[in-house]
Amino acid sequence: MLLNSVTQALENNPYVVVVALDFSKAFDTVRHSSAMAKVAQLQLPDCVHNWLANFLDGHSHCTRFNGYTSDLLEVNASFVRGSAIGPVMYVVNAGDLQAVTPGNSLVKYADDTYLVIPACNVDSRDNDISNVDAWSRANNLTLNQAKSYRYVSYLIKTKKAFFI
Repeated sequence: MLLNSVTQALENNPYVVVVALDFSKAFDTVRHSSAMAKVAQLQLPDCVHNWLANFLDGHSHCTRFNGYTSDLLEVNASFVRGSAIGPVMYVVNAGDLQAVTPGNSLVKYADDTYLVIPACNVDSRDNDISNVDAWSRANNLTLNQAKSYRYVSYLIKTKKAFFI
């Protein structure tokens, strides 16, 4: 999908800026209530919605250290990355994250997110990154700008894209 978005943008532009966005501990911080509110907007059978709600309800955690055990506390955020539903629930949660500038696009795969900006929109980069940052805060995530990377793709005579 990323290659397709870059290739399409390069058809009418001399270059494309791709920003690889990093969300710190993305799977660990997504609130169950936020994700379930977004699941409720999908056209799923009631039994699937209810199964997910039941699966997420009633999780708790305690810590045992040096002979002491903490009280049980309810877990109301986090999806296990290696579980079958973890990546899917993250994708559902990120479904409403969209680029704000027409022509720019966000390509998402699990918690990997890329902002694709054609040359004609290069001045919109800060606006779209600010939008992603605001979305992440509203969804209990942290956009790690220090770990987000910018790549520039150029159209060369063979019409192939490359990253530098």
